[in-house]
Amino acid sequence: MYPLNRNRRLRSCSAIRDLVRETELSNNDFIVPLFVVEGKNIKKEILSMPDYYQWSLDLLEQEVKELWKIGLKAVLVFAKIDDALKDNKGTEALNKDGLMQRAIKTIKNSIPEMLVMTDVALDPYSSFGHDGIVENYKILNDSTINVLSEMAISHANAGANFVAPSDMMDGRVLKIREALEAQGFLDTGIMSYSIKYSSSFYGPFRNALDSTPGFGDKKTYQMDYGNRKESINEALKDIEEGADIIIIKPGITYLDIISLLSQEVNTPIAVYQVSGEYSMLKSAAAKGFLDYDKVMMEELFAFKRAGANMIVTYHAKNAVNLLNKSL
Repeated sequence: MYPLNRNRRLRSCSAIRDLVRETELSNNDFIVPLFVVEGKNIKKEILSMPDYYQWSLDLLEQEVKELWKIGLKAVLVFAKIDDALKDNKGTEALNKDGLMQRAIKTIKNSIPEMLVMTDVALDPYSSFGHDGIVENYKILNDSTINVLSEMAISHANAGANFVAPSDMMDGRVLKIREALEAQGFLDTGIMSYSIKYSSSFYGPFRNALDSTPGFGDKKTYQMDYGNRKESINEALKDIEEGADIIIIKPGITYLDIISLLSQEVNTPIAVYQVSGEYSMLKSAAAKGFLDYDKVMMEELFAFKRAGANMIVTYHAKNAVNLLNKSL
């Protein structure tokens, strides 16, 4: 006897599949990472990230206008700092006329409504390539978060809507929140990298910013990828300290963490689809092993299905262009 309920009835044509689809994806789901560099008329492809670029500020203005035109409304900014400006204290990170600060102003002058989020960490500014101040090959926690809070204030002064501490130092969200409040930046948000695993997927990004650790690794502050429940502790602590959004990083290999946290917290969750994930798909597609558009969209839907509210991804422009075509 055939079953009375046939699940395939709801898959029989595109119209019914669209009607019953549980997960949707739109331009409102994306945050676009932007890499900025000093100079003029620079749009330099990142060798380890095919079809992704570093931008000088004059061309950044044009890129931001293009993002806004196609419906992308949020960016996450990273600055590539000249080696001559790097030290062990992150001095350049506090320069009110530094590259990051000027990039924020450039974006806001170009599209005032664009949501500007900024990376807050010392590794791009560190002569050691680590996310904190180094002493005797040890990453110092408390002295680092003092600098991070000053860095966040500098970004807020320049016009950032959200600061995004990516360092994984203990207590930095509270320190930053208190500093922002004390300076009157009551509306400046914190998007905290609460769950950032010590991953090998970050390699292309570190090449893009020349921020590879000069010694050792980052396992004393980034999370062990063998741990799952620890992510709950990290998320709850950051939320208690004042985080408005939490980030899980990397993406595809941590869908279980996204799902777990979406059930444990009510705070909005971002997932960062990192450089290694991007470059693997680009490289496979270039060799004809995978269909870029189809696999990209499948991965993005997986993040939303797992429980992410928003996605930081290098695929954002391509994804939105595809979504716009389908309208």
